[in-house]
Amino acid sequence: MTLLPFGAFPAWAALASVAAHFAGGLALGRFYFHGLWRQTRRLVAGAGAATTIALMIARFALLGALLTLASFEGAAPLLALTLGVLIARRAVMRGVGEARS
Repeated sequence: MTLLPFGAFPAWAALASVAAHFAGGLALGRFYFHGLWRQTRRLVAGAGAATTIALMIARFALLGALLTLASFEGAAPLLALTLGVLIARRAVMRGVGEARS
């Protein structure tokens, strides 16, 4: 949580913050959904279910924690992070679809 409200920063700092959250969302989304794809393949292959479930919980907790931290900074950083995650999801799913073909 910041001591100053988001609007108290200069315009360039607010824009840089939103851009950084968007880039972080892209990285987080790629990590999250690529990990989901790999864990799904592990489960189908019959790999250790306990390890796969533990990794799934950790991945979900990381996503929730970073979204919560972004929400403390205001709506713009949270929306930028979420948009980055959604765009990364689309990119990863498109890549998975091409890999299956």
